[in-house]
Amino acid sequence: MKRKFGLLPRVVLAIVLGIACGFFLPGWVSRAALTFNALFGQFLEFIIPLLIFGLVAPGIADLGRGAGRLLALTAALAYGFTLISGFGTFLAGRALFPTLLAGAEAALPEAGEALSPYFTIAIPPVMGVMSALVLAFVLGLGMAYTRSVTLKAALDDFKRIIEHTISGVILPLLPVYIFGIFLSITQSGQVAGVLGVFVKLIVVIFVLTVALLLFQFSVAGIAARRNPLKMLRTMLAAYVTALGTQSSAATIPVTLERTQRLGVRPELASFVIPLCATIHLSGSMMKITACALAVSMIAGLDIPASTFAGFILLLGVTMVAAPGVPGGAIMAALGLLESMLGFDETLCGLMIATYIAMDSFGTATNVTGDGAVAVIVDAIDRKRRRAAQK
Repeated sequence: MKRKFGLLPRVVLAIVLGIACGFFLPGWVSRAALTFNALFGQFLEFIIPLLIFGLVAPGIADLGRGAGRLLALTAALAYGFTLISGFGTFLAGRALFPTLLAGAEAALPEAGEALSPYFTIAIPPVMGVMSALVLAFVLGLGMAYTRSVTLKAALDDFKRIIEHTISGVILPLLPVYIFGIFLSITQSGQVAGVLGVFVKLIVVIFVLTVALLLFQFSVAGIAARRNPLKMLRTMLAAYVTALGTQSSAATIPVTLERTQRLGVRPELASFVIPLCATIHLSGSMMKITACALAVSMIAGLDIPASTFAGFILLLGVTMVAAPGVPGGAIMAALGLLESMLGFDETLCGLMIATYIAMDSFGTATNVTGDGAVAVIVDAIDRKRRRAAQK
């Protein structure tokens, strides 16, 4: 059977090769790699507004067209947990990172230290990121309200084009892009600092994911009057499966079976779990928030808390429409990182590498939390049904 070489091992290999080759590659090879990075970075800047528009607009229309009490409740819980994850991670990061990342400001190459590309080509985007997001909201809500068929079909086709661009062009080339970033960092002498930041981030995020799952299942335990630790133990099979698949969608059969073992009605679990595989991204939110905060600190960016709060609120909506492929959430977030937090190509590249390196943990957290959402929805719906029968 042919084994697939996934995105995570390719990214890890790109990081290792970038570091190793940075010690001996001649300057002309390094400049060629940096030229590719410059061109690919320009392409990313061009495609990001289209990506946001193409994913968010149909996603909002789909949610609106299927609107119902259970859908609204599930979406509210998923978005609420995602925001709690984002703001909780931000507060924890503000408390921990200044100490953990002390002296890490030297981990990024200064302007002028690294080699420059042979040439660059400017590819201006057709619209700004915020313009794309607002247009997506307007059209998405409009299609949901008017139940437009023609426009919805056209945007569904555009969404498929964007998804194929991500899976067929961007994700396959990402390891080459990350190779060039770490090649540049190694040749400028800061690779040890960057790897140190990576290790600290992975440890912090793993601890935070455990805390998030304990919180989610504590809320579920209160709603259903059940032991949260026993429920969490029941969901461990879904967690472990997601570590291997790195895909919420691919883990749905296991998540569904485990959720039914928690006592959730099969018909409700069959509705909530596939929906949460798309809209519940608290683990992904945690990774992106922690990585963005850490990278901004080591880059010396002074980002006000109010700006970060707006970033988290918009990120929660944007990620709902992220494609269900490894690294899809971070690709959907790049536009907000650039437009709201002021990240450049190097910082976005580090974000991508860090995110994908921890993709398994985030996906496993998303999937396991889906069970908690289903338990809460089931408990609330049971109470509503009992009240209606009286």
